[in-house]
Amino acid sequence: MRNKRIFNSVAISCVILLVTACTLPSNLVHRGENKNVPERYNYNLQDSLNSAKLQWKQFFTDSNLVALIDTALRNNQELNIILQEINIARNEVRARKGEYLPFVTMNGGAGVEKVGRYTTTGSSEATTEIKDGVKTPDPVPNYMVGAFATWEVDIWRKLRNAKKAAMLRYLGTIEGKNFMVTNLISEIASSYYELMALDNQLEILIRNIEIQQNALEIVKLEKLAAKVTELAVRKFEAEVLKNQSRQFAIRQKIIETENRINFLAGRFPQRVSRSSQTFFELLPDTIHAGLPAQLLENRPDIREAEQQLAASKIDIKVAKANFYPSLRITGGVGYQAFNPQFLFNGESLLYSIAGDLMAPLVNRNAIKAFYYSANSKQIQNVYNYEQTILRAYIEVSNQLSNIDNLRKSYFLKTRQVEALTKSIEISTGLFKSARADYMEVLMTQRDALEARFELIETKMEQMNAGVNVYRSLGGGWK
Repeated sequence: MRNKRIFNSVAISCVILLVTACTLPSNLVHRGENKNVPERYNYNLQDSLNSAKLQWKQFFTDSNLVALIDTALRNNQELNIILQEINIARNEVRARKGEYLPFVTMNGGAGVEKVGRYTTTGSSEATTEIKDGVKTPDPVPNYMVGAFATWEVDIWRKLRNAKKAAMLRYLGTIEGKNFMVTNLISEIASSYYELMALDNQLEILIRNIEIQQNALEIVKLEKLAAKVTELAVRKFEAEVLKNQSRQFAIRQKIIETENRINFLAGRFPQRVSRSSQTFFELLPDTIHAGLPAQLLENRPDIREAEQQLAASKIDIKVAKANFYPSLRITGGVGYQAFNPQFLFNGESLLYSIAGDLMAPLVNRNAIKAFYYSANSKQIQNVYNYEQTILRAYIEVSNQLSNIDNLRKSYFLKTRQVEALTKSIEISTGLFKSARADYMEVLMTQRDALEARFELIETKMEQMNAGVNVYRSLGGGWK
């Protein structure tokens, strides 16, 4: 009766301890993600068409640009590094999957043991016969071969949840690669248009130098006729020299831009083939922004943040399972004998099986810390997800506004260039008839050159704005 009371007391104590072990911390902050976005972009009509759904080979029609992008997608080192990150994440999934399956090992061994004669073991073996007339060997050899297994029974799905979280992170790395592809395509396209703009600036500068040299010759003749002074000659000569020097700065920019493209394409410096089409003949692609809600589907960085958030939610379940008891089963079967000839004898057979039920009872600080950290990381990923959505919306909104403003600016700058081009002819004619000062001719030529440069830069910004809004909408990776 007394033994029964003791047994009951021990059983009740174990239950109380297990309940205590399974008690979870309650002072945690929970926060869900907000996926709501505005119904449309500012100053933009609702449009279900979305340019992000176009493949990049459909969006970019320049054959030279398409060839560059295609080369970069094969050879870019940073992109290939990310591909290896994907392989690492895939192997992590494989490792997690193996954790909730039994671990089986094959063991084999041989050894010898010599114990002292005047010990309990030694004296017993000295007076014991293995069978009639055969004494126990001294020293005693030991041969063994067998299979042994350990298996943690995934009662609370801790191991399977860890595998699921690893799978979501693996999917996140794929989205990260897609985001890299989108940025790589847009960076090459922007650099390509910059290269064409620099070519145009150089061409215009060379033509302008010819015009200024002609003007310089006219001024020299006017000086011989005593209509102007040496100062006018020197002013025009200085302007010619300044622009001749300026062309080498542009040539250097061309080299650097070509090499930036070559670096992105994963190749050593070489000439980059350009379109024979005049830069001003290029027309920005018509952009359909679609609906803001489509960003959740099209933007790889949002999809990556979503996968990371989903993984962090499962991490909380994994951390929570650490508070619960875990069941581990171990077992083995094999043969063991002191002589190889008896090794596979039926009497040499050995086997074992055991189960261990373990639960954290005292000093659970490490488990609590892991649980708190998992919860904080989940909240952190919620904010990161919401911030990524907000950033994407603002990027698209900015680029759409930029396209509209650049279109208006390009129209006005075109008219400015036309007016200044006519002013050059007018000022030159007035100067020849002594009705205009040489400084008016000089300043008109200078203003016309700067206006043409600004027009080229505006055109380049127009083309890049189309590229940027395509990237911001999530185009290029599909």
